[in-house]
Amino acid sequence: MRNPLRRPGRRLLALLGTAALALAGAVALPGTAEAANILPNPGFESGVLSPWSCTGNLGSVVSSPVHGGSKALQGAVSSSDIAQCSQTVAVQPNTTYSLSGWVRGSYVYLGVNGGASTWTSSPSAYSQLTVSFTTGASQTSATIYTHGWYAQGTYYADDISLDGPGGSSDTQAPTTPGALSSTGKTSSSVSLKWNASTDNVGVTAYDIYAGSSQVLSVSGTTATVSGLSPSTAYTFTVRARDAAGNASAASNSVSVTTDAGTGTPTGFKQAAPYLFEGWGDPPSPTTVMAATGVKWFTMAFVLDSGGCNPSWDGQRALTGGVDQTAINQIRSAGGDIVPSFGGWQGSKLGANCSSASALAGAIQKVIDAYGLKAVDMDIENTDEFENEATQAKILTALKTVKANNPGLKTIVTFGTSTTGPTYYGNRLIEQAQSLGANIDVFTIMPFDFGGGSNMYGNTVNAAEGLKTKLKSTFGWDDATAYSHIGISGMNGLSDQQENTTPAIWTQIKDWSNSHHIARLAFWAVNRDRPCPGGGVVSNCSGISQNNWQFTSITAGFTG
Repeated sequence: MRNPLRRPGRRLLALLGTAALALAGAVALPGTAEAANILPNPGFESGVLSPWSCTGNLGSVVSSPVHGGSKALQGAVSSSDIAQCSQTVAVQPNTTYSLSGWVRGSYVYLGVNGGASTWTSSPSAYSQLTVSFTTGASQTSATIYTHGWYAQGTYYADDISLDGPGGSSDTQAPTTPGALSSTGKTSSSVSLKWNASTDNVGVTAYDIYAGSSQVLSVSGTTATVSGLSPSTAYTFTVRARDAAGNASAASNSVSVTTDAGTGTPTGFKQAAPYLFEGWGDPPSPTTVMAATGVKWFTMAFVLDSGGCNPSWDGQRALTGGVDQTAINQIRSAGGDIVPSFGGWQGSKLGANCSSASALAGAIQKVIDAYGLKAVDMDIENTDEFENEATQAKILTALKTVKANNPGLKTIVTFGTSTTGPTYYGNRLIEQAQSLGANIDVFTIMPFDFGGGSNMYGNTVNAAEGLKTKLKSTFGWDDATAYSHIGISGMNGLSDQQENTTPAIWTQIKDWSNSHHIARLAFWAVNRDRPCPGGGVVSNCSGISQNNWQFTSITAGFTG
């Protein structure tokens, strides 16, 4: 069998481009590089990639593992993309430069386009790569890169240094960003968007200012500025920046007053995207936590392994396996989990346990195993959602475990129409009221409405319909009803080819914060990776996005 790990030859050279770097034949003797790192953001300590850019949107900044400082680059290599991350800098002609960097992973490369490169395989520890090159007689820029290799797993890079004198050939600033506007606000954040700038070489970043202070730097044309004070007026502008450090003039200014911070209902709040250890190339939860700031995960799914006995996915032991390992890692990193019982398919405890008391006993086994603060019952399909007796059994069991575990929060999750709960959803809510189940959160799943749906508008309309139903059933006011609502979306392409983009999910998150709902989740972290045109699959979203972008947005939900 051919060895897929042999050092690549022509395929790699084709990928690396043809930028001219004269390594021999110069008429004049090359100058000597002075020991000064001319790379911006060499250790990724800014917390963003800019001015680095990565193929396939497969690069991200993480907090672990790092070589130095508190940040490093992560490249999520796939079977079709080496996750090459690069930046272009101005250099001086006929000059020798020294390029070095610390890397970790299987088959990690460091080099300069069209010229020298080096590589190593260091899967479990950082090792240093070093290579020198000499610029051509008329060369004024160089593109530095690092990348992994096809299907060889995630790599990391940190503290990359290009030692030598900086060039100054590019003095042209980007054009001014246009049409800056606000797309949403809360008591502590403002979301902005603007039109892209152009540049003779290329725009590498947009710097956002509040007054005269730079508060954020991003690579795209949207941003959410957080950490703001309630009921406070802010004036924002944006400047574009290129690789040479040339900055554009300031955009038009936009003034926004944040929402009031008083009178906000408190209660249970949870940002908890789904994580499934049995499907879709499960990512390291601590890697996701470090990259996004998310604290909670909804762990899927607890099913029946036979005889009303709970297990993960109906086949993995309740304790001692990969699910417990993930939970231990999440808790060690300061987070926590809520298990989801049920789902669309499989052998479900709600349908198979003989009575409400037997179901309560099965749920209690999971509570005892993990010392849970909350449980979620994902009630779907004909066996649970459409079965009136099973609905009642589940609600009665939740009432029992809530009474037996003071402080435990109970969540029910179910499908919806574009205007609110369906007949079965309305019946579930009515049964919860008549049984006195005291459910903390009614979470709807606003997707699979049909291709081409307005995912933001339909999600808001569905949530407003749920609010109306909760008000009429329980006699609550608006604020109380909102505080019992959850939203669980589907990132990227849904089963019916609806497209929830990062921008749409940001709108949904902002709406959720401004209406102070209780819970925000999505299916699933496993899919929170880019694969434009990849369709509906288990380990990526089917669209263009950054790694863990939906999780990062969800982490901004505070209720």
